[in-house]
Amino acid sequence: MDRIIGIDYGRKRVGVAVSDPLGIFASALDTVQSAKIIDYLKSFSEKENISRFVVGYPVNMDGAPSEAAADVDGFLKRLSAAFPGVPVEKEDERFTSVLAHRAMIDGGMKASGRRDKSSVDRISAAIILQGYLDRLSGGLSCTVPPDAVPESLSEKVTRRKRR
Repeated sequence: MDRIIGIDYGRKRVGVAVSDPLGIFASALDTVQSAKIIDYLKSFSEKENISRFVVGYPVNMDGAPSEAAADVDGFLKRLSAAFPGVPVEKEDERFTSVLAHRAMIDGGMKASGRRDKSSVDRISAAIILQGYLDRLSGGLSCTVPPDAVPESLSEKVTRRKRR
């Protein structure tokens, strides 16, 4: 059965998520070093048929691409070249790290586990993919409107990422 892959791309690490065969649920799959992501996806595609990639795209609050968009654009070119027959969709990734941290807290993960950035990356990839799947099915989206996250929380997460 076909699988849709969700990707949260970063300079160091890439969070990867996968849909169930029916395209209803997203599950966090893995965190991979950025330099090895294409090889990882090729290996995955030997076991499962990938029907589409959904890549988190970094945008500012006004909807314009953020500074990190240039890195993602480069990755999108490499991904399309490596998988020419597989469509690639961009999905707004605003607040996915905030939502990932909230999901870890709500799930009872200890503070030491929440500090593991690879966990945040793969959970963020699952949130990105689930938002896409929800929009496809006409269901509720996981995408958070900009006014739903307090500015103080948004700034706190943004500052942490820059360090």
